[in-house]
Amino acid sequence: MRTLVGKRVTVLGAARSGRAAAELASSLGADVCLTDLDASLPELDGVRCVFGHHDDADLDADIVVVSPGIPARVPAVQTAIASGADVVGELGFASRFLDDGVPLLAVTGTNGKSTVTHFTRQLLEATGARVFAGGNLGIPLSKAVGGDYDALVVEVSSYQMELPGDFAPSAAVVLNLTPDHLARHGTMESYAEHKCRVFDRIDEGGFAILPVGDELLARTAEGRGGRRVWLGGQPGAYCESGELVIGDGRLDFSRFRVPGEHNRVNAAAACLLAVATGLSTVRIDLGVLSGLPHRLELVAERDGVSWINDSKATNLEAAVVGIRAVRGDKILLLGGQAKAGTDWSTVPTHGARIVAFGASGDDIHAALGGERVETMAEAITQARALAVAGDTVLLSPGGASFDEFRDFEDRGEQFRRLVQEGT
Repeated sequence: MRTLVGKRVTVLGAARSGRAAAELASSLGADVCLTDLDASLPELDGVRCVFGHHDDADLDADIVVVSPGIPARVPAVQTAIASGADVVGELGFASRFLDDGVPLLAVTGTNGKSTVTHFTRQLLEATGARVFAGGNLGIPLSKAVGGDYDALVVEVSSYQMELPGDFAPSAAVVLNLTPDHLARHGTMESYAEHKCRVFDRIDEGGFAILPVGDELLARTAEGRGGRRVWLGGQPGAYCESGELVIGDGRLDFSRFRVPGEHNRVNAAAACLLAVATGLSTVRIDLGVLSGLPHRLELVAERDGVSWINDSKATNLEAAVVGIRAVRGDKILLLGGQAKAGTDWSTVPTHGARIVAFGASGDDIHAALGGERVETMAEAITQARALAVAGDTVLLSPGGASFDEFRDFEDRGEQFRRLVQEGT
């Protein structure tokens, strides 16, 4: 493994990925500075911490690692670039120290990233493989360095591709692209550009997986690395008569228990990534797949009423996917803090009863009618009063959680607790 003895490394941003990068750099012998504008953060043992401000002298380092929450356009990053430092994101930095012989699989897109990362890990682990799964999902890639793994599966955000450096997956997928993060990226074209950078360093035999029919993604991916493989077409994977077709292989969906047609697409993406590691389709069992918490998670059944937690649906597109995945009579809990310009009138309610809550509750109620309450707890109480046997109560909010909760996980956990306490 390469060392960093004698090198000065500055890490911008002291959240989870920044702290992991600082720990990695320190373990490799570097003189490390971890810096963040938040003066209240806890210090990290073994590294010099500068919190509350950035010093220009620290930005004139050999390597400056930029955390994904910091845009490349901010003055500190531009100062580091102007100084001649090697400026790179955490994924690119960690990639320099990974074992070249271990497949590195990357998953990006607007929606479904975490589920596909989770599915891919499950498929590979079912064969006995030792798998690291992380990146934007949970554990930073820096934590994988030095580990004993047969495969690495990494969820990748568009923010992480602003400064990709040496990040070179052996296969990657861009699942989809819908309007999101435009405050940072500006346009859909720029957003697509950042997503498709994940293909840039794939060699010509590696899979570069795209959804059939997305012209912007297809156009943006032209000329980039990898062999084009398609979700929904050939060469690639597509669903036909209850089976998943991959090349000459056919996988039976009868054992697949995760709800929603979109999750069949997610399973197809995971299978393609597993095949990219050399796994034969005859060794793939869709029955081993289960969903993640807060993503169409069944949390309770009582008196014929099912309660489903889809708190991860923090934008309208994700909420619509969740709504379409759940069949039958529904009570929809919609709310939270929606993105500017959200058009709630486009929600396909199909006769569902609506309970609107949170910061966007008035807009939802004006567009869709139904009941209006202030908090999610009140929405659960109202849904309990409305529900009859055969109903499904679905929390698929369509808005961010920050008006009431720490994050979508906190919202989902509170939903689970309140529902279970009441049933």
